[in-house]
Amino acid sequence: MEATEIRKLAALEDRHWWYYERRVLLARALRKLGTPGAALDIGAAGGGNTRVLRAHGWQPVALEYGEEGASVARERGLSVIRADARHLPVPAARLDLVTAFDVLEHIDEDHEAAAEIRRVLRPGGTVLIAVPADMKLWSAHDEAVGHVRRYDRAGLLDLVEKAGLVVDELWSWNVLLRPVAAWRRRKSTGSDLDDLATPVNLGLRAVIAAERYLPVKSLPGVSLMMRAHRPA
Repeated sequence: MEATEIRKLAALEDRHWWYYERRVLLARALRKLGTPGAALDIGAAGGGNTRVLRAHGWQPVALEYGEEGASVARERGLSVIRADARHLPVPAARLDLVTAFDVLEHIDEDHEAAAEIRRVLRPGGTVLIAVPADMKLWSAHDEAVGHVRRYDRAGLLDLVEKAGLVVDELWSWNVLLRPVAAWRRRKSTGSDLDDLATPVNLGLRAVIAAERYLPVKSLPGVSLMMRAHRPA
């Protein structure tokens, strides 16, 4: 992701409906895990999710490939490593948790990144993954933010299982707003990361929050989310 996009994300993510709800989902997932321990947030950008990990008692490190994202995360007082997700500078079996939200789709050799996640997790350790779903939604937005692909369920399952991880849960996210996203992406000429008017932002937040309570996780969405673990 370009430096300008990183700075834009950092400025928006605390209030933008998409990032707000993703942090809520991350917090809910963390509450289901065991005692907090060592964590790595791969593709941390400005560290929004890393801060959620820290707030829930984990000892997180933000890993970011780009200089701008790493700088923003440091400005926020986070521990940061600049590195490639395909070559994690972490000893084997060292981490209790890895998060990889919206990062695998940027990597040509995503299988190498998945294998590295498995390597650095302790037996029984958890990985939380989020990726954009469905190549039917491919648009200028994907190109603007540096995506290589969007995933379907079978492709994401295959990637993770071939890396030696066991999938615990796989679900769709942003299902209710998929028709709106598809319509907007057809008209897009670049990134759709915008600072929305407050009423619009709050309305979208309410819609996406409703998904927590509705039986829509098996339907097509804009993103796929996964929880998996390294077998003991």
